[in-house]
Amino acid sequence: MKSKKRILSGMRPTGVLHLGNYHGALANWKNMQDEYDCFFFVADWHALTSDYENTANIRNNIHEMMIDWLSAGLSPEKSTIFIQSDVKEHAELFLLLCMITPTPWLERNPTYKEQITQLSNKDLSTFGFLGYPVLQAADIIMYKAEAVPVGIDQVPHVEITREIARRFNHLYGNVFPEPQAILTQTPKILGLDRRKMSKSYNNAIFLADPSETIQKKVNEMVTDPQRKRKKDPGDPSICNVYDFHKLYSDETLIEQVDKECRNAEIGCVQCKKAMAANLIEAISPIMEKRQYYSNKPDIVNEIIQAGSEKANAVAKDTMKQVREAIKISSK
Repeated sequence: MKSKKRILSGMRPTGVLHLGNYHGALANWKNMQDEYDCFFFVADWHALTSDYENTANIRNNIHEMMIDWLSAGLSPEKSTIFIQSDVKEHAELFLLLCMITPTPWLERNPTYKEQITQLSNKDLSTFGFLGYPVLQAADIIMYKAEAVPVGIDQVPHVEITREIARRFNHLYGNVFPEPQAILTQTPKILGLDRRKMSKSYNNAIFLADPSETIQKKVNEMVTDPQRKRKKDPGDPSICNVYDFHKLYSDETLIEQVDKECRNAEIGCVQCKKAMAANLIEAISPIMEKRQYYSNKPDIVNEIIQAGSEKANAVAKDTMKQVREAIKISSK
């Protein structure tokens, strides 16, 4: 049988995850497990590139995020799930790739420029922040991943990795494949206030939220700003609640809500109540699994350890090839 194509992706440990994280990455990762040889890692070193002054919560954030991953359907039987810093070879390969990566490649990175502007309250004038695409490249090519699942805005990151791998191969011989980007479709899902769903905006619905909290948050969601009263016709196309209906309600209800909102036959309170019920029902399996894993920290730690051991074995083999290619010590 033909072996599965290997993919790799990771996520910074920000703590409990929200619906934006689920639809933006986790749902796609879960669905890829049967088709690909999947490596998924917690990018704790990457967290230091912008939050190096605040490390107190990283360990707890790793644990909470791992619980969300497992609850959302990532399976240690189907995927290799590990923590970046448990595999020290990432740091060695990062160092070696830094030696061959031209600085202009990093300075032209669009994400670098955007975050320097957006995170003006942080001192990001560090080599670690400038060089994080090199660490990202090390993460990917360490496992000789053939593809990386990303959204359209992340394609430039994969292209930098391809350029670094190509340059290494040109200098030292063919060791690494050049990974391709697998474009993943992510549904439209915004926060309670119609901004990007984010913990920092305090506008997120978390996978760890109990049913009553979800209902309360849905009640606070921004709807059509032009609709002041129930008798005013609404426009579902600009209503955040309607966007959630399209994710969690069946076609019949979606069409009904669209018609009744436009004709002022349904109020926002009733509309929100119906959507919240469907949302809670849809994610209830995740909520149940989360409660299970929250009460079983030893099982979570065993899964992390087993995944990191498997990743270590692959990384050690890769670095043996890298050292031989560069003609440095193979120990």
